[in-house]
Amino acid sequence: MCKHILNAQVAIRAACCKKWFDCPECHAENASHPLQKTDDMIFMCKKCKKAFRKTVDDYEDADEYCPHCDNHYVIEAKTPKAVLGVEGDDARIDNRMLKDDRAKDNSHSVFAQDDLDTRLG
Repeated sequence: MCKHILNAQVAIRAACCKKWFDCPECHAENASHPLQKTDDMIFMCKKCKKAFRKTVDDYEDADEYCPHCDNHYVIEAKTPKAVLGVEGDDARIDNRMLKDDRAKDNSHSVFAQDDLDTRLG
């Protein structure tokens, strides 16, 4: 699982070490050598788990999809962003986690038992 690109759809095989990585940053963190550039790229689809090869020289719009399962793998990358927040859900939306410390006043209920005989007649 790549920590740099959250929605990576394919793994890329590095031509230099023949290992699979989700992004170039993952290769830079795990390998002791620079990433070798190549025109022939080997991908593995994360949806169908099948490998396929693409050449950069004749890359077309139709090549943005896995040839086995039609998974669209060329999409805008979602990267993690630092967020400062509080544990738990937003209290404005779901306030079940907040405790109401006010005393409940049940004296205005029509079902109060203290003067039920006089109210019923």
